[in-house]
Amino acid sequence: MVSVERLREIYGNEAAEAEERYASLDQHYEEEFGAAAQAYFSAPGRTEIIGNHTDHNGGQILAASITLDTICAAGKTDNSVITIISEGYKYPIIVDLNQLDQVPKCQGSVSLVAGIVKAAQSFGYQVEGFSAYVSTKVIAAAGVSSSASFEMLVCAVINHFFNEGKIDYADYARMGQYAENHYWDKASGLMDQMACAVGGTILLDFAEGVKYQKVDFSFDKLGYDLIIINTGKGHSDLSEEYSSIPGEMRSVARELGVTNLCESTEEELLKELPRIRAAVANDRAILRAMHYYEECRRVDRAVKALAAGESEKMLELIREAGNSSWKWLQNGYCISDPTEQSIPLALALSEAYMTKIGKGVCRIHGGGFAGVVMCVMPKDETTAFVEYMEPYFGKENIYIMGIRQTGAVQV
Repeated sequence: MVSVERLREIYGNEAAEAEERYASLDQHYEEEFGAAAQAYFSAPGRTEIIGNHTDHNGGQILAASITLDTICAAGKTDNSVITIISEGYKYPIIVDLNQLDQVPKCQGSVSLVAGIVKAAQSFGYQVEGFSAYVSTKVIAAAGVSSSASFEMLVCAVINHFFNEGKIDYADYARMGQYAENHYWDKASGLMDQMACAVGGTILLDFAEGVKYQKVDFSFDKLGYDLIIINTGKGHSDLSEEYSSIPGEMRSVARELGVTNLCESTEEELLKELPRIRAAVANDRAILRAMHYYEECRRVDRAVKALAAGESEKMLELIREAGNSSWKWLQNGYCISDPTEQSIPLALALSEAYMTKIGKGVCRIHGGGFAGVVMCVMPKDETTAFVEYMEPYFGKENIYIMGIRQTGAVQV
C-alpha cells in the first residue's frame, strides 16, 4: 500500500481522501485480478493558464497540472496482454501486444492504449503485459485533458515496469500525441500531455519540437483558488471546429511564406495585411493569427513578471488572454449552432459577479466552443462565488482546485 508520507507529498491537505481512494483501488484490483497490486500510479489533469491555441503553430504556453488526477493500481503479468479496468466503465480495455495492428482505431481508450504501445515500441522502449485498475477525478470531455491524463498514466506504468524509469517526459508526450493522431484521428499537439506529465507550472515552447522549463507559480501563493466550471456541453463532436483553428492560422502563415506562424511576426502580417486579407478571403483567419502573436507575447510578459516577483500581474494577463480568445480567436461557441452558448453564458455570469465584488478573473479554458471555463477567485470569496454559480450549472459541475507540483509518477 502507498505510504502516508508519499500521499502527503503529492496531495498535501487532501492526503486523507487520497488514502481512501488508493485503499479502494487496492481492493478492486485484488477482486478483479486475484492478486495484490505491485505498484500505484497517478497522473494529473491540466490547466492552460495563458497560451490558448498557440502550440500547433509553434507558439508558447504557460500550463500547469491540477489537483484532479487519474490513478491506478497495477501489476506485471506473464503474458503479452494489457488489461485495464476503468471504474464506472462496463467493459475492460484489452490489448494483445502480438495483435496491435488488429486493434480498431477511433474506439476510445482501447485505441489510445494501442497507439501508446505502438509509439513506445517505435521509440525503442520495451512494453510487456500488465493489468491495471483505474479511477479518475479528471472531468471527462471538458477541457482539462482527461484523455491526456489517462495517456500519461499508461506511460508512467510502462516506464516503471519495463524501462527502469528511462523514458523522459517529452517522449511521454510524444507517445500520447502519436496515439491521438494515429489511433484517434485527433489533430492534437503536445501541450496537454506535457502539462499532465511534468507537474507544476511550466513554460512550453513549440517552435522547435517541444521545450519546457519549470516556472515558480501557483494560485495558492496569491491567495486565490482555481475554479473550473463544467458548462455541461462536451467536446466529443467538435473536431471540425478545433481543426479549423490551426488550419486558418496556417493559411495566413502560407501567405507570409512560412509553414507556421512562429516563423513570422505580427509586424510582417500588418505590413502586408491588405494583400493577405484579399488572398485568404477569411477575416476570422486574420483575427486568429493576430490572437496567436498577441497570446505568445502575453506568455513572455507573464514569465518576465514572475521572474520579477510580480505574481499579481498574472491575473491581468489571464483576463487579457480570455478576452483575446473570445474576441479574436473566437472559440466561445460554434457558429453552426449559435443558440448553444454555454461558454459565453458562464463567462457573463462570472463577470457579473466579479464586477460586483471588484475581484477575480475568468476566461475560456482549453479548446473552447464547449466544456469548461476557468475562474480565479480570492479564497475568501470562493464559497460565495460557488453558491452563486450553483443554480446555473449545479454543484457537481463546479470544481475547486489548485496547481499540483507532481506530474505523472509512481506513487
